[in-house]
Amino acid sequence: MADGADRGPGAGATGGRAPAQAPERAMWCDERFDFQGTFLQCLAKHVPNIYSAEMDPLLEKQEEMVQAAILYPLECYLFGEDPDMFLEKLQQSGTSQLCGKVFKGGETTYSCRDCAVDPTCVLCIDCFQNSIHKNHRYKMHSSTGGGFCDCGDTEAWKAGPLCTKHELGSSSSPKENSECQLNEEIMEHSRRVFPSVIKYIVDMLIWEEEKELPPELTVSREKVDSYYCVLFNDEHHSYDHVIYSLQRALGCELGEAQLHTTAIDKEGRRAVKAGHYASCQEAKEEIKRHSENVSQRPLHVEVLHADVMAHQKFALRLGSWLNKLMSYSSDFRQIFCQICLKEEAGSEKPCFISKLMLWDAKLHKGARKVLHELIFSSFFMEMEYKKLFAVEFVKYYKALQKEYISDDHDRVLSVTALSVQMFTVPTLARHLIEEQNVITTITETLLEVLPEYLDKNDKFNFQGYSQDKLNRVYAVIYDLRYVLVSKPTLWTDRLRERFLEGFVSFLRILTCMQGMEEIKRQIGQHIEVDHDWEAAIAIQMQLKNILLMFQEWCASDEELLLRAYRECHKAVMRCSTNGRSREKTMFHLCGHTLESRPYRVSADPVSIHLPLSRTLAGLHVRLSKTGAISRLHEFVSPEEFQVELLVEYPLRCLVLVAQVAAEMWRRNGLSLISQVFYYQDVKCREEMYDKDIIMLQIGASLMDPNQFLLLMLQRYELADAFKKIKPTKDQDLIKQYNILIEEMLQILIYVVGERYVPGISDVTKEDVIMREIIHLLCIEPMAHSAITKSLPENENNETGLENVIDKVATFKKPGVSGHGVYELKDECLKEFNMFFYHYTKTQHSKAEHTQKKRRKQENRDEALPPPPPPDFSPAFSNVVRILNCDVMMHILRTLLQRAVELETHLWTEAMIQMVLHLLSLGLLEEKQQLQKSPEEEVSFDFYHKATRMGSSALNAVNVLMLLEKLKRVPQLEAQKDTVNWILQMFDMVKRLREKSSLTTVATASASEAAKGDESTQDKEKAERKRKAEAARLHRQKIMAQMSALQRNFIETHKLLYENTLEAQGKEDAIMEEESVSSAVDYSKIALGPKRGPSVAEKEVLTCILCQEEQEVKLESDAMVLSACVQKSTALTQNRSRILELSGDTLDPLFMHPDLPCGTHTGSCGHVMHAACWQKYFEAMQLNFRQRLHVEQIFDLENGEYLCPLCKSLCNTVIPIVPLQAQKINSEDAEAVAQILSLARWLEIVTVRISGYSVKNAKGEKQNLPAFANRGMGNSALEFHSILSFGVQSSAKYSSSIKEMLILFATTIYRVGLKVAPNEADSRIPMMTWSTCAFTIQCIENLLETEGKPLFGSLQNRQHSGLKALVQFAAAQRTTSPQVLIQKHLIRLLGVLLPNFKVEDTPSLLEVDMFHILVGAVLSFPSLYWEDAVDLQPSSISSAYNHLYLFHLATLAHITQIVISSATESSTACSPDNSEEAQSAQSFCREVCQYTSGCFSQDIPGWLVWDCVKKGIMPYLRCAALFFHYLLGVSPPEELLQDSEEGQFKALCSYLSLPTNLFLLFHEYWDTVNPLLQRWCADPMVLSCLKGKSIAIRYPRKRNHLIELPEDYSCLLNQASQFRCPRSSDDEQKHPVLCLFCGAMLCSQNTCCQELVNGEELGACTSHALQCGAGVCMFLKIRECKVVLIEGKTRGCLYPAPYLDEYGETDPGLKRGNPLHLCRERYRKLHLLWQQHCIIEEIARSQETNQIFFGFNWQLL
Repeated sequence: MADGADRGPGAGATGGRAPAQAPERAMWCDERFDFQGTFLQCLAKHVPNIYSAEMDPLLEKQEEMVQAAILYPLECYLFGEDPDMFLEKLQQSGTSQLCGKVFKGGETTYSCRDCAVDPTCVLCIDCFQNSIHKNHRYKMHSSTGGGFCDCGDTEAWKAGPLCTKHELGSSSSPKENSECQLNEEIMEHSRRVFPSVIKYIVDMLIWEEEKELPPELTVSREKVDSYYCVLFNDEHHSYDHVIYSLQRALGCELGEAQLHTTAIDKEGRRAVKAGHYASCQEAKEEIKRHSENVSQRPLHVEVLHADVMAHQKFALRLGSWLNKLMSYSSDFRQIFCQICLKEEAGSEKPCFISKLMLWDAKLHKGARKVLHELIFSSFFMEMEYKKLFAVEFVKYYKALQKEYISDDHDRVLSVTALSVQMFTVPTLARHLIEEQNVITTITETLLEVLPEYLDKNDKFNFQGYSQDKLNRVYAVIYDLRYVLVSKPTLWTDRLRERFLEGFVSFLRILTCMQGMEEIKRQIGQHIEVDHDWEAAIAIQMQLKNILLMFQEWCASDEELLLRAYRECHKAVMRCSTNGRSREKTMFHLCGHTLESRPYRVSADPVSIHLPLSRTLAGLHVRLSKTGAISRLHEFVSPEEFQVELLVEYPLRCLVLVAQVAAEMWRRNGLSLISQVFYYQDVKCREEMYDKDIIMLQIGASLMDPNQFLLLMLQRYELADAFKKIKPTKDQDLIKQYNILIEEMLQILIYVVGERYVPGISDVTKEDVIMREIIHLLCIEPMAHSAITKSLPENENNETGLENVIDKVATFKKPGVSGHGVYELKDECLKEFNMFFYHYTKTQHSKAEHTQKKRRKQENRDEALPPPPPPDFSPAFSNVVRILNCDVMMHILRTLLQRAVELETHLWTEAMIQMVLHLLSLGLLEEKQQLQKSPEEEVSFDFYHKATRMGSSALNAVNVLMLLEKLKRVPQLEAQKDTVNWILQMFDMVKRLREKSSLTTVATASASEAAKGDESTQDKEKAERKRKAEAARLHRQKIMAQMSALQRNFIETHKLLYENTLEAQGKEDAIMEEESVSSAVDYSKIALGPKRGPSVAEKEVLTCILCQEEQEVKLESDAMVLSACVQKSTALTQNRSRILELSGDTLDPLFMHPDLPCGTHTGSCGHVMHAACWQKYFEAMQLNFRQRLHVEQIFDLENGEYLCPLCKSLCNTVIPIVPLQAQKINSEDAEAVAQILSLARWLEIVTVRISGYSVKNAKGEKQNLPAFANRGMGNSALEFHSILSFGVQSSAKYSSSIKEMLILFATTIYRVGLKVAPNEADSRIPMMTWSTCAFTIQCIENLLETEGKPLFGSLQNRQHSGLKALVQFAAAQRTTSPQVLIQKHLIRLLGVLLPNFKVEDTPSLLEVDMFHILVGAVLSFPSLYWEDAVDLQPSSISSAYNHLYLFHLATLAHITQIVISSATESSTACSPDNSEEAQSAQSFCREVCQYTSGCFSQDIPGWLVWDCVKKGIMPYLRCAALFFHYLLGVSPPEELLQDSEEGQFKALCSYLSLPTNLFLLFHEYWDTVNPLLQRWCADPMVLSCLKGKSIAIRYPRKRNHLIELPEDYSCLLNQASQFRCPRSSDDEQKHPVLCLFCGAMLCSQNTCCQELVNGEELGACTSHALQCGAGVCMFLKIRECKVVLIEGKTRGCLYPAPYLDEYGETDPGLKRGNPLHLCRERYRKLHLLWQQHCIIEEIARSQETNQIFFGFNWQLL
């Protein structure tokens, strides 16, 4: 939409063009001229020229011309002065009280649950942040678009209608705020300008001629043959359909077709071809033909003349201009509304706004948007005109809805969507009901749009319905809901009449639904095709709240309620008269007779849809609640009432449910099962199942109880089951009978026991909700959302849960995963009713099991009697007579007798349980009545009936006797406690009956009952004690047997146990020695002559595939660990370098100190034989080749597989190389120490390297290092002198291990460099050393972040993975040519020893020193290589090599730290003058000297020492890990504890360093001095010291996920302000936040797709390549979900770290509760990243939720 923002270029342009337009403006100003004619002439002249190039429009140029030629003169005329200045003044003069911001799709809206009148009252994010509702219970939701902010609307809010921004607009009264009143002249001009502008807009938008314009817009010039072929948007064809059709029809490129399609989708139409009429017509036919081939329907295409197209486009631009003007002044709005509503005198034609509304469905998308925004900014901002608009809207309501139903655009684009803005305003809704009869209008509209679904009986039948059309019909139903959303407090006669009229009209809809879609039981053959049942149930769901709202409206006025009841009763009777043709039959039982018409649910048609009967039940309950039932006879005479007929249909429905449970309808297919499910489900039950139970209760209260029960027996088809007829032997039939009896007993329990309905008893809505919650929590503790889902919602989508939950339950907070749950308070457990009518069968058994288990744990009996129910209200007090009538007694006696006589097939335990429950209810009822009234007044004689004999026969028994016998039935052991409880109750009621005085009854019975209780309790306690003792003895016996078996096992496997015990003993001994040892423990030193012994254990591992054990040896077959190699950016702070770090040209030998992108190797720690693994991998490959159609979670081509045991994603295996134990002879070491100083060692190494260089260069002259020339003597001797300090033959690896070494090294090379595998590539060793160093750095970083000690705290998988990786890295050298390794070594040493003139040596500041150290240590043995023999250094040689290489690297690293910290400001503690500080000071002096004064020597020594000590820690920690896993020397105790203090000292001791690190320089000064000179003189170092370049500071900053705000609405606020950098429109995007770097991206949108290596990638996927080397973590802000992605093809959703107050996440903001950051969960996400487990998480998720395969991750 062109808004105020579009003024920019226009306003600028007008400055220069204003004079040119002066004559035109003067002409408009002249009173004598007809403004309309002049205006149209001006448009006819300019518009076709401005919009001449529609195929490739230059939008900015067009806007500039529009401003200059038309809008500027028009505004000057309208305002009488410079438009910009005038509007500026107008804007400052005052703001409106109403916000009126129109929401776009996806924008977040806020509703206050405490203050909003209904859920449709919402605020935009700005108003919400500035309102009082921010601190209330609010909900957040994503707008579907089309609504607007209700800030300032006093009718929408109970409190706080204004935010602080809009309070200013309402604070000053219009009189004071005189500036915002327009002066008369401008008003006069507006009244002249607006009609012409509006008429032009309306005429052009509803213009139907394709070739001609209205005569007033045609210029006398020749008509040009210039046409456009215009393609319109529809919702039927997909993007791809349109692109395909355009490519085929117009022969255009894919890119052009995509551009057209995007524009059509956004604007609603687009010119796709320009030319002569004939060519455009041809293109139109082609597009139609091709689109019809793809889809059943052709695309909508028109050929429009260029001028018509131009004027239509300009009409929309004028609409936007008006829209902008509306926001400036109320006067403009009022004038506009008056003109739009003005009808032509004496004409039948509708007014302007009605014309546009009626034409809405024919307009294209862009035009609709402009029109709707204009309505929002004008009519809806002025209450008076909103009312007038609503009247017009209702006037044409039927026509508009019919247009919408036949249209195919989304509801949000239809003018009918505006209904919510009017119908939900309480005063407006009342006005529309009274004056416009809106309820009748809506219901009649429904009846008019649904006739095609009526069958011959005038009942709905939705077979073969259109889902899309029905979805559109639901919009009409929603309007009815909106109108009824707020109940009137004051009724006028007119409102009453009009509402009743609407209600009667609504009953006509219900009449069409009463008994719709009848079904008949299928016998013999299964139904062929399932019926369409969804539509009928969906409409029932839509109507549920409307039915309740109608009942509530009726109940708010007694007169209305009675009249509505009469109307509803008439409607029910009309529907019930149909089946009266049959003759009545007689049914006798127990001396009672029922006369009824024969009907069998199992044979005759039956329907589950009875909305009329259920509405009547609802009204009846409300009559009872309000007491108006006493006047019912005035409106419905007892003769007319016919209660048997009212009960009939709901009873049939309940019988149908029972028969479905008894599997009598299984041949009717799934559709019936689904209907029965929804009938009892929380979404529908309030207006289906619950009301049927109520209707039965109404029947029970008004019918004779025996007649009622006979009717029940007859409808349940159980008449024979309770007569003395010889039972059948057919097991299926018996099972069927039993289930039917159970179902009927259950309904009887509900009819008598379910009284928690306001009106049936004296309970409130809160009591009802509390009872629901208690019974849900009796099943198990539940999350808030789970409870909410299980409770019915009212018309405001509220369940009432929050108001009562704290009374009945306590909240238990969640841990790092999972969610918080509510647990039931103990005092509420007594409310538990096992036969609660909303339990499903599963819930019933689960709740019973839970409660019995709980009682058992508390050492109480397992009886679960019903809680005492509340008393029935007077209208329903007769219901209890069912319990003590003859037929009921007969039923109870018969069933108990069958159980006692063990007629096995004719009863079930469940049945007896229900009989006992009914007995309990009868006794409770009698007890309650006796306690309230004197005995003679109590007519309820359940006790007498139950103790009376069943017949006069000799063997006759009563219920009491049967219960005594029942206790002895073994199958009913579980019910024994319940029977005891009932017998006690009989006893109590007997005593209450026997007492004559009420007072003595109360006291005596209570005390005796207590005594009785006590005696039975004592017996029970003794019994339980005896059982517990028996159980204890039984346990003891079993334990004794187990220990005997164990001893036997130890005897047989003695050897094994001795070994383990010995090993334990040794360990203990070692531990003791350690604790006694002196201050310096030489066994805990890893480097140099005092190196401690390697702890090499014998490793026996079990293969997870073949389960065989094998010892790890050099000569054995290889064993391998499953592993995953991946690129990682987890340690870098600078993500912009990543993309260059792969490919064929990269040299990976030197790692930049920022660690931009390393190669990480992780393992899950599971071991296999190499051969077993290969077989497993080949089997998987074969399996997937055979299943080509199945999408794979992993990429077999790249060696990926899932670990056979833990299903982690792996892409290689690490060979397990055993550690070579080495011991140093201390005498030899001392001897060597005398000779081998650092200087001598350097000399020997230099000579050796020079010798190799001479050899390799075949006599070419070499530049030998300068200090190597001293005392050269015999160069051949010198060349071999390196060997004189001890050599040994190289380790010999089995071919299997060698093969695995090569395989793993190649994988690292392939993954790390993203190149094709090549075993001979010279970079393979470099990548091996690099992954070793980088993985160690990652683990050290992780331990530091988690605050864990360096050693002893690694997970087993990390420990075994790291150990295998370091040993592999040491062994890999043997598989490459030694000459190659030497070349790499020379380059590495070139950094430490600048005397080596090696080309391309990076500066000291450009390398990571730990990578240099690892590479140098692992490649150094290559210097021992001789042509004839394969040698490696001995223990002593390698000890010195390691020591000197480490010292050199450490010296270089200290220099790095000192130089990079030269510019650091002082943050450390107070200065001291320690030895370290003095050493640091003197070192700085030297550096200053060597850098020609660039390094300032003013830096205090203590500060330098502090920087060095802090900066070197990560390096020392990494070095300790490396040497420990390389050599196997145990670390000092301090490194096994998490303490800062001793760590530095322990590290120095372990790595043979002085604690004052500068002493190293003093010790080796002569040797190191020249090196230091060269290091400092490097140009890069000097440039850094001069501040021209920046060096990495040490210690490096550790990475964390970005800081997220505490409150989620802050993130939503950020997202609402996000504008896509590549898109100019203001359409809502899908903003996502990168959690690694904080970048906000525009996801899932074509505007931000990028071409990477010829592939289209979405913004997230391409960002992930740059930010996380393909692996990344995003937060989808509008959906509150975390997305993990890896590469281009894999990703998964992960719970966001934001929780509501109930400890639950809210994906998709469906619940909309306020969300707050959970630190623990965010930390878990951080660890997922730092542990490199994102890929693993994605693989696991994709394996469990294979549903996500449909998602195209690369376009995310």
